[in-house]
Amino acid sequence: MRLSCLKDNLSKGLSIVSRAVATRTTLPITQNVVLSTDQGRLKLSSTNLEMAISTWIGAEIQEEGSITIPARILTEFVNSLPDEAIEIEQIDAPLGLSLKCKRSQTSINGNPTEDFPPIPSVDSGVQANINVDELKKAIAHVVFAAATEDSRPVLTGVKCDISGDTFTMAAADGFRLAVYTGKLSSAVEEDLQFVIPAKALSEISRLAGAQNEDVIFTVTPSKSQALIKLENIELVSQLIQGSFPDYNQLLPDNYDNKVIVTQDQFLAATKTAAIFARDGSGIIRLQSTGSGDGARLMISSRAEEIGESEGEVDATIESGSNDMKIAFNARYLSDVLDVIGQGNVVLETTSPSSPGVLKAEGNDQYIHVVMPMFVQW
Repeated sequence: MRLSCLKDNLSKGLSIVSRAVATRTTLPITQNVVLSTDQGRLKLSSTNLEMAISTWIGAEIQEEGSITIPARILTEFVNSLPDEAIEIEQIDAPLGLSLKCKRSQTSINGNPTEDFPPIPSVDSGVQANINVDELKKAIAHVVFAAATEDSRPVLTGVKCDISGDTFTMAAADGFRLAVYTGKLSSAVEEDLQFVIPAKALSEISRLAGAQNEDVIFTVTPSKSQALIKLENIELVSQLIQGSFPDYNQLLPDNYDNKVIVTQDQFLAATKTAAIFARDGSGIIRLQSTGSGDGARLMISSRAEEIGESEGEVDATIESGSNDMKIAFNARYLSDVLDVIGQGNVVLETTSPSSPGVLKAEGNDQYIHVVMPMFVQW
């Protein structure tokens, strides 16, 4: 293999695939990145056996070839070079790469690509096209609600339901549920359901960047893998097997109290209360007073031996005869208010011991359910 490419292009390519480079692994070669020539371009690939990322960059190819090189060393060295062309040549004894840039020259030992786990390919399956902005919005609204612990592996993923020209993403960790419904760019040929790791979706959102083209999902017939195509980037992820909870059954059918507040005031008051909630079991109490347009929503927290905080925001309240009382985990409440966006937020509750529902007023595209915390009023 012999080629030349711009330092900036190689550096960007390495930063893209670095997120799939294994860190703690029993297979040391997965800490490498594969460099190979592919139809007049340089292809970079990496995998941690759960997710694989490949990207293509422009290069002037003199000789075809492929090799795998330790990712960390290669990335650090390339980033240290000036913004000039890099001449890359494979050397045979010992196997490795020679890199020349301006007055800098180095060699890095590598391994044959035959020793590297094969990068998965998805050649057939159901395909869905999603507008990149719609996809990034959907991911932002649900991915944070997925579980981070592996006690129930299926909850570390996001359930994707695709039917006609509509897709739904849902994530839950046992304490909260986020459900987002959006439109595909075109209708799919058959319905599709799968659970994709939340980490993979986060990477897709990051890699999508400022691209304009649709993102293409292809899921294998066995529903074991998904290929996500972006501009000059492909990500293949293992799908999570298992039964995801029926989230439609977890969405409350009705409510007794409905509170409407502006998102910016609600979020600001929540972040203030969260300062004291950190030392008070993470509890934030919400309590409404009054009715109609002149009502108030009290947001409070307290921590023994430290102090307490109490704030109020203007609210419009539709409720029964009793004022609303409910307590939430401070982080869970902040997380959902961060993504709902500006405008009015609707909080629907039934009792202090029943789940609360938060959503944007006049928009059922996103629904977030939070389990309450039990407190003494």
